[in-house]
Amino acid sequence: METRIAIVGIIVENPDSVEKLNKILHDYNEFIIGRMGIPYHKRNISIISIVMDAPNDVISALSGKLGMLPDVSTKTVYSKLSAKK
Repeated sequence: METRIAIVGIIVENPDSVEKLNKILHDYNEFIIGRMGIPYHKRNISIISIVMDAPNDVISALSGKLGMLPDVSTKTVYSKLSAKK
């Protein structure tokens, strides 16, 4: 199956959304290469980046589910590199 590398940038504006967000990320953990979270206390938000190696439809599904959470914004950047997995 062909996979791509992608970075999903996430901004969480309400801490109440974090539990649901973490549940979704756990459901996709087999595709997640790494995760970095930065709490930005001055603005009371969290900034998270997720690096994935997954098929396009899996990356899109994750990004879509995260984007439907209240007070959560996402943006996905895909590499041009594709590889068979």
